[in-house]
Amino acid sequence: MTKRLLRLACLAAVLVAAAGPPPVARAEPVGELLTRLQGLYQRAEEASEAYNATEVALKAGQDEERRLTAELGRARTALGAEKATAGRLAREQYQGTLGLSPYLRMLLSGDPQQAVDQRRIAARQGARQAGVVARLERGEQRADALAAAARKALDTQQGLVAERRKQHEEVTGRLKDVERLLAALTPEELSGLDRREAAVTAGAQRELVDSGRLPARTGTPTAAGGAALRYATAQIGKPYVWGAEGPGSFDCSGLTSKAWEHAGRSIPRTSQEQWAQLPRVPLDRLRPGDLVVYFPKATHVALYIGDGKVIQAPRPGATVKVSPIAANPLLGAVRPDPEGVPLAEFTPPPLPEGATAGDDTGYSAGTGDSDEDTSAR
Repeated sequence: MTKRLLRLACLAAVLVAAAGPPPVARAEPVGELLTRLQGLYQRAEEASEAYNATEVALKAGQDEERRLTAELGRARTALGAEKATAGRLAREQYQGTLGLSPYLRMLLSGDPQQAVDQRRIAARQGARQAGVVARLERGEQRADALAAAARKALDTQQGLVAERRKQHEEVTGRLKDVERLLAALTPEELSGLDRREAAVTAGAQRELVDSGRLPARTGTPTAAGGAALRYATAQIGKPYVWGAEGPGSFDCSGLTSKAWEHAGRSIPRTSQEQWAQLPRVPLDRLRPGDLVVYFPKATHVALYIGDGKVIQAPRPGATVKVSPIAANPLLGAVRPDPEGVPLAEFTPPPLPEGATAGDDTGYSAGTGDSDEDTSAR
């Protein structure tokens, strides 16, 4: 072998070694791939919802710390005023600007009525001084308590900031796991996943409709429910971004909470708290505007629009869209305005073109996840 051929052979060997062994064809069934992918989505969703809950707690803590700081400022100002009053009284008494003490003037007076008057004056003066001292004591105690509460609130904030940072990193890591899995799939496998998801969703929807658990006909929303529905419809096509509450992107509970906020009703920010705090409603009594909650841990939520359909922000990589209500495993439904009266007439907002296009499934339990309802946030 010539030197030139030897060099080429050595170079080829180095390149092959650097490239590693040739890829091995996967024989993983599409169903198992789908379960694994949904398991990754589930863990990302749980981390995202935990992040949202921490964000809510952090905002509340910041508001409380600002309130305490402002109240502490007012308490210190009042305390300063009381100290100034006490100091002035002490100076007046020390400098003799008040003349003889009321008690001495009462003893030296030869007029009984004047003595009685002097006694009243002395009593008022004593009460005034005692009042100043008491207010000083209360003011100091209140200022100390407010300062301690403000320090505690600030410490809590710092802990929440650290927790939020940790959760942010966890969500980012979970989504990178999803990206790595999707990047490793062939076009045929991706197409198979799409077909499998569509078939599962269609079968679940047929089963739910045939069960009679849905309303026989779509009723009308309340005025607030109609406003929430119009808002959600206007967001169709905007991307899912975890932690987002609009206006350009949403996650699942960001969409539902903002829709009802637009309707004039403040509801919890997260899907778990929406499920935990809002009144439950049976599926056969659903009306447009109600919230449909999914998965055993209440990690996904959508807004019911009627006719067995919901508007939802499904998952990263998808957009806000209209989906069959059974696109994800149902946990139940809640009603943000249980006292509301349905409208006599309601014209649903028109759906934009392509409103039903794209992925329907959100985050499922996946392999190894518990089916127990342990909603936390």
